[in-house]
Amino acid sequence: MRWIGLILALMLLAIPVRAQEAARLEIGASSLTQTGRGWWGKPPPLELRLGLTRAVPYRVYIVGDPARLIVDLKGADFSGISAEDLFGANLVPAIRWGRYRRGWSRIVVELPGPYRIESAGQRTKGDLPEITIDLDPVREKDFAPRASAATALRDLPEPADLPQIDETPGLTVALDAGHGGFDPGAEAGGEEEADLVLAFAQELRKALEARGVEVVMTRDSDVFVRLEDRMTIAREGGADLFLSLHADALPEGQAAGATVYLWNSRANTRAARQLVTRHERDDLLLGQDLSGQDDALTGVLMDFARTDTQPRAENFARFLTSRLALMGIELHGRPVQTAAFSVLKSPDIPSALLELGFISDDSDRANLTNPAWRARMVDVVAESITGWARDEAARERMLRR
Repeated sequence: MRWIGLILALMLLAIPVRAQEAARLEIGASSLTQTGRGWWGKPPPLELRLGLTRAVPYRVYIVGDPARLIVDLKGADFSGISAEDLFGANLVPAIRWGRYRRGWSRIVVELPGPYRIESAGQRTKGDLPEITIDLDPVREKDFAPRASAATALRDLPEPADLPQIDETPGLTVALDAGHGGFDPGAEAGGEEEADLVLAFAQELRKALEARGVEVVMTRDSDVFVRLEDRMTIAREGGADLFLSLHADALPEGQAAGATVYLWNSRANTRAARQLVTRHERDDLLLGQDLSGQDDALTGVLMDFARTDTQPRAENFARFLTSRLALMGIELHGRPVQTAAFSVLKSPDIPSALLELGFISDDSDRANLTNPAWRARMVDVVAESITGWARDEAARERMLRR
């Protein structure tokens, strides 16, 4: 019996242990932000947040000549992700990351002046672990970098050899201003939802076009467009993303803040039936004429298309809500929700509905009519769209490898 036990033990030792999957950086949940103002010629305080797919051992320190923040992470892999896509990367002279040595990756942040690490910690609760590093500016005489900068900077990662995407060539976005014409949408305080979202959509179009994005508008004036036709307009325009804009109303005190809605996957079966009965068969999937196909096969093909588009829509929602929060835009208590809205049914285009705020809430309504707030919101949404597109392109390149 002892021999049997020994043989079993040796067999177990011979079984290869699967290496733990490398932690990946969730670029949409990561950022570098300014947390205050710089006084008396000093640079502003900064906060670096790194959202990871799992918690990892890490260490942080500052070196001099010039001032740099070093973040070493064990078991992390940043390949295929460009540091230029980090939200807030423009706040510092440069950021780069890459493999440092076997099993370790390194992030180097060139700082705009002397800093000290105020705090650093890793939150491991929840679905997405997060490392947060707070940096405070200091006077030159109080700057205390690590003594051996040369040792710390040895094996510094070179910039990643990735195709650089300055803007988003080829990206087309469909903007859908809700309601219109004889349908004014929600009304409160002398304002109509249809007018407010159309004005926002027109401003967002200008911001996106300035970034090299082609924009398709489902309506560009005070006209009524059927819900089912809005999806068709987006598809005919070759849209890579469909974003519907609203500013709804609910009883006082029940809702405030921006909210992103995605398609409710539990409604897929019902949605397939509705789409099949309401659309021509050649207007259901881009590039696919389903004329002559039975309803069951059509539904299967549409569900198959959603296995690609739904995760991409969810990724966009993460990009958008994280950036809204980082820029101080008030969010609903549940910023991402699901619903069976008609404009989200398209199986072949990643789709989202953005409630800019609730016209029934006094604060939200004041924001929606404030040009300064709208300009800030437009900038955040535009940056979220282009950042999402760059992230999707990077993921696609990795899949091709």
